[in-house]
Amino acid sequence: MKFHGQILKMRTEIGTPIQYYMNLSGDMLNVNLLIGRSLKLSHTGYECVNCGSSQPVYRMGFCKKCFFESPYASETIIRPELSRAHLGEEERNFEVEKKIQLAPHIVYLAYTGDVKVGVTREHQVPTRWIDQGATFALPIAKTENRYEAGMIEMALKNHLPDKTNYRKMLQDDYEDDLDLADFREKIKEYFPEEYQNFFRHDDEIIRLDYPYDTPEKISVFSLDKQPEFEGKLIGIKGQYLNFEGGNQINIRAHEGYTMTLEIF
Repeated sequence: MKFHGQILKMRTEIGTPIQYYMNLSGDMLNVNLLIGRSLKLSHTGYECVNCGSSQPVYRMGFCKKCFFESPYASETIIRPELSRAHLGEEERNFEVEKKIQLAPHIVYLAYTGDVKVGVTREHQVPTRWIDQGATFALPIAKTENRYEAGMIEMALKNHLPDKTNYRKMLQDDYEDDLDLADFREKIKEYFPEEYQNFFRHDDEIIRLDYPYDTPEKISVFSLDKQPEFEGKLIGIKGQYLNFEGGNQINIRAHEGYTMTLEIF
């Protein structure tokens, strides 16, 4: 079988294990069903996720022009503490920014090889945790907008990382006595005083189960440096496909690329 199209991040469904769907220009393939099969990935070009341009992807699936113009690639997407919509201020497109920034947000702890703090819109739970490859996740605050969540994260990341170490995440190594609820209680004192009312202490820890066994070694490749790759798929975690021999590719990092996928 052969499929061709623009790569978007894999869609997911919570389950035991989590179900993954490859999105190639709207063709949705259940990737879990491909585990044990040989796949060939061939990079054929680019298609900007915003304008459809065939210019090379600059970042986040956008061509360079769209990355600096689209509200979906604005700095507040990466740095929520810079959000200004709650003040009625426009950055690139106020209507889009209101939808993103004025929605309820969750501040959370997640275990992705280390305990980290993060922010996501409420409707992105648990998708955000799955995309990061979190083994455990725990909401610790719910805010009314993105700015408030960003300010809490800013305070907490002085004490916890806010980035995922992909190698640690793919190594899937954690201690049996890991307790995010204990972390939650310890970091409460670091909440900014004006945001203490957003703290949540009654949420349960979420455990996420992936169709994945830790390989002996991990070697991440990209279609830029390796435009053709063929291997046996043996697992999935986060947005990574894990092939025999420890070869892994981050599908989300290739949004906006076009690819031919052959299944044997």
